[in-house]
Amino acid sequence: LFLATLTYDTLRFEYEDFPETKEPVWILGRKYSVFTEKEEILLDVTSRLWFTYRKNFPAIGGTGPTSDTGWGCMLRCGQMIFAQALVCRHLGRDWRWIKGKRQTDNYFNVLNAFIDKKDSYYSIHQIAQMGVGEGKSIGQWYGPNTVAQVLKKLATFDTWSSLAVHIAMDNTVVMEEIRRLCQSNLPCAGAAACPALESDVLYNGCPEDVGLRDRLSLWKPLVLLIPLRLGLTEINEAYIETLKHCFMMPQSLGVIGGKPNSAHYFIGYVGEELIYLDPHTTQPAVEPSESGSLPDESFHCQHPPCRMSIAELDPSIAVGFFCNTEADFNDWCQQIKKLSLVRGALPMFELVERQPSHFSNPDVLNLTPDSSDADRLERFFDSEDEDFEILSL
Repeated sequence: LFLATLTYDTLRFEYEDFPETKEPVWILGRKYSVFTEKEEILLDVTSRLWFTYRKNFPAIGGTGPTSDTGWGCMLRCGQMIFAQALVCRHLGRDWRWIKGKRQTDNYFNVLNAFIDKKDSYYSIHQIAQMGVGEGKSIGQWYGPNTVAQVLKKLATFDTWSSLAVHIAMDNTVVMEEIRRLCQSNLPCAGAAACPALESDVLYNGCPEDVGLRDRLSLWKPLVLLIPLRLGLTEINEAYIETLKHCFMMPQSLGVIGGKPNSAHYFIGYVGEELIYLDPHTTQPAVEPSESGSLPDESFHCQHPPCRMSIAELDPSIAVGFFCNTEADFNDWCQQIKKLSLVRGALPMFELVERQPSHFSNPDVLNLTPDSSDADRLERFFDSEDEDFEILSL
């Protein structure tokens, strides 16, 4: 048991939480020393957006649940990994949240995209309802792949962020597909082609300060999500070094994973332990105040983060990366290639230039050609859904 005394005004923690070790602490691509940078580690963790179960929000779909306690943990983890992408996109990886310090409009724009109401881009309402199209009834537990598929669909409506979201199927990242996706300079996939430059429509639904250069840049910021199964019932030890390396890359968005009642958002590691944010706390839903500002303290975890042994990780995960520019993506590809040369590190996925001929051939799986990727993956990644009975609340 760790004893922690916490004075919120300075965010100073006096406790023995991180082991006194010479091993570095890695948090989403940043390296820290426990001995000299404890404050910085905790400030970095606290600055991540933390989404937990909530109660008393508007009923999903008008008549559905008003709380996600017991079923929403993977949806909350999906929100956290996606919120980290939006933070990198609009605020930068160096941005920090300090209690009581006035935050920018961009920060509140990011936070508002996740608030528990039906018209927020990535609210629990949107995720649960969009999941119905993926074969998940409202209140049913999601696997990491399902939540990734749903977030990809929701991102097409977020013209402000204008993200290219790619979900790498079959443990294979195809560089050509990603370049094609990111170099399409439409405002967002599925939206109408870009109107004439002088038209005001360009800013429709977008803050005014988003410049033309930004809107029409040659590379749309990439959110890359890779659903993986790293073993049958427990993680295969051969993948552990590779998994650790994912947290060391500057493009890291972390990892979502777990099973019913134990989904977590993993943001780093120290030694043989993963560091994670846990959604399993029920908080009251937050209402914007009279002035329209949002009380935001409950969206930041102000106590030491949780840790668990890497060996205990459920093998069903999705790994996330954010590449703001083409140079970021090229650098990521180089790092992945180098990683394949590290001794004792088994690759978790394959990086290829173009689609192999056998790739996604429907006959291989004996499925009809019109079976969607989501259906196909459901059979691989979300089979754990069948092993659990989700109790209705």
